[in-house]
Amino acid sequence: MIKDSLTPVQGKAPRKTAKPSQKAPVIMQIIPELSAGGAEQGCIDIAAELVQAGATSIVVSHGGNRLHDLARAGATHINLPVHSKNPYVMWRNIARLRRLIRQYKVDIVHARSRAPAWSAWRACMGTPAAFMTTCHAPYNTGGNVKKFYNSSIAKGERVIAISDYVAQYLRDTFSLDERTIRVIHRGVALEKFHPTAVTPERMIKLNREWRLPDGASIVMMPGRLTRWKGHHVLIEAMALLKRSDVFCVLIGSDQGRSEYREELEQAIRDRHLEGQVRIVDHCNDMPSAYMMAAVVVSASTDPEGFGRVPVEAQAMGRPIIATDHGGAREVPPGDADALQKAIAEALSLTPTQRAVLATRAMAHIAENFTRERMAHETLNVYAELLESKSSGQRKAAEIHARAKGTSSPLQHAAE
Repeated sequence: MIKDSLTPVQGKAPRKTAKPSQKAPVIMQIIPELSAGGAEQGCIDIAAELVQAGATSIVVSHGGNRLHDLARAGATHINLPVHSKNPYVMWRNIARLRRLIRQYKVDIVHARSRAPAWSAWRACMGTPAAFMTTCHAPYNTGGNVKKFYNSSIAKGERVIAISDYVAQYLRDTFSLDERTIRVIHRGVALEKFHPTAVTPERMIKLNREWRLPDGASIVMMPGRLTRWKGHHVLIEAMALLKRSDVFCVLIGSDQGRSEYREELEQAIRDRHLEGQVRIVDHCNDMPSAYMMAAVVVSASTDPEGFGRVPVEAQAMGRPIIATDHGGAREVPPGDADALQKAIAEALSLTPTQRAVLATRAMAHIAENFTRERMAHETLNVYAELLESKSSGQRKAAEIHARAKGTSSPLQHAAE
């Protein structure tokens, strides 16, 4: 039996950063689990930014291996079975979340997935809390029942889309009002994803762990082992490339999909690429991994809502080849021949051409896809919702001050 866990189990208790007459805004994010993934990273980044802004930052999830990151940020974690798609558990979660909203006097509930969005939406009814969502990807409709289930992500007073592609999906599928949608791209931490942040020792360590051949040009594809990520297409492209001086690394955990991993290993053997293609588990030092790559590939066969890999690779100054759909547009999806030609072209770049490409890519990311920009724009959405509440004018000004880079009155009140 699943027991309610309505007390913080990770991190500190919500901070008292202001006097009772100046209660800090309380923002509760809800996500199924805190593990590897772009949605999870975004949740942690925003939780940390809220703490820095002087707000009370709460995350509700079913746990995961990223709880320590949340604790380090100073946010509060509360464990509930919000990962479950079981209708009975989802129904029970309504009362659980409503108790939390009232207990912590939550101002905004921000759901980042469909199942918890249903529970959170209903939980906010009859409370002063505003409800908003983030749509991280377009969902397959699969009939009216599936479309109805997916519709919870569009029920927010504000709905964040992580790319223009996702925003168009929301308009087309749910006829969502343009005034409700806010496009906020994912952002990367440039202090982490920058060539100067990686030491040679880190690269040497990773090279030894993966047993990479000396002098080989590395083609790298990060992404969990699931069929739509396009691993088969890259394996076929490597066979068509016919270059013994090129080595391919597929980075990603099978997350229990052992049959698919075995299928990929068999495809590698069938094409006699055992000495040129290797699958490695999830990497904990992706900046170093990118630095070892001559070319980075994102070969998804289904459209991705955004795709963190192309942004991270560009931030590291690496050439990136991405399929021509979703949030990234380039090589036709599923076309191994086109992919191998793009890889060959990238490998043929001169040092000067690579340097020019790297400079442009890094500048583009620094201008448009930073963690700071993502946080700035998300906090402004929170401020919009707080402004819509009759009692939220001062709270909105506090968050606006942080989003504009000025100190928050909450910080002064705490001094």
